[in-house]
Amino acid sequence: MASRDTPYYSASADSADNLARIDPTDARRRTLLKAAAASAATFAAGALFSAQRAQAQTQSSGKTLRIGFQKYGNFVVLKARGTLEKRLAAQGASVQWLEFPAGPQLLEGLNAGAVDVGTVGETPPIFAQAAGVDFVYIGNEPPAPKGEAIVVQHDSPIRTAAELRGKKVGLNRGSNVHFLLVKALQHAGLSYADIQPVFLTPADARAAFVQKSIDAWVIWDPYLAAIERQANARVVANGEGLVRNTQYYLAARKFADAQPQLLRELLAELDQVDRWGRDNIPAVASQLSPLIGLDAPTLEVALNRTSYGVQPIDAATLGYQQQIADTFTDLKLIPKKLVVADAKWRAV
Repeated sequence: MASRDTPYYSASADSADNLARIDPTDARRRTLLKAAAASAATFAAGALFSAQRAQAQTQSSGKTLRIGFQKYGNFVVLKARGTLEKRLAAQGASVQWLEFPAGPQLLEGLNAGAVDVGTVGETPPIFAQAAGVDFVYIGNEPPAPKGEAIVVQHDSPIRTAAELRGKKVGLNRGSNVHFLLVKALQHAGLSYADIQPVFLTPADARAAFVQKSIDAWVIWDPYLAAIERQANARVVANGEGLVRNTQYYLAARKFADAQPQLLRELLAELDQVDRWGRDNIPAVASQLSPLIGLDAPTLEVALNRTSYGVQPIDAATLGYQQQIADTFTDLKLIPKKLVVADAKWRAV
């Protein structure tokens, strides 16, 4: 069980501009190039964390595992249960938890040296690697294709992805759903240039969706479950047959090289909590509900279509990530071709 990119974070400053109509062809190409540059700049800037803060944290006595987490997912459950602290105490290590609003920001924190390990969806690592963030893949959850979807208003005339031609489609740039949108359009015989992407945070996108400022929204759980239950949104297509929607555990390369045993202990404890969560979904939903502001029944919907059980990174998984990287390179959403296998953790 894991977060895809977390709920309820602040609105972006340029939301109003994003809602404006995107001009065809040339303007759209310029928008894509700007998006690539903006994504790279976000990671490079490290705006959320200063080098001084990172240095101060690493000067504390003993070994400390600094975990970047989001409000929804198994890291929240692990933090609440306190079992990791007990496990690592035997090795003279402590745990520090740092909350992030979403996957791209978490990787920004990792790049700035503020965290050692974190969890994100399948697309943020591609943008991060393209921006030069030095991380390694250390594990992943099984695929959860039903946990993300393209939704429309219940009374929308749009019934298939093919009918998104010319429509405004809201999504969080660089998140896991970015790849879902691309694949859904390809499957429908359309290209990314055939729609008007509107880059919005989930909070902004929900508001735009409810106000009908966008025609469709590409989103992940638990946002997906919430908009289905609260606004009767209708799913046009989910990830089934299109994408895996895989959750990854990433670590700063320097930390992974220096402390491989701490990461092995973390993955083992995560797997135990994950398997407990799979068999105790109502309990997990009740625990998460007050933390993220969604009712337990809505969270149960999301948790029932997520995945459970930590797996080692294998060649097939890296190959899948390479497909995503190549897709975004072809679309000029990242500036250069990547070799995803360069980010494989070798200490396994």
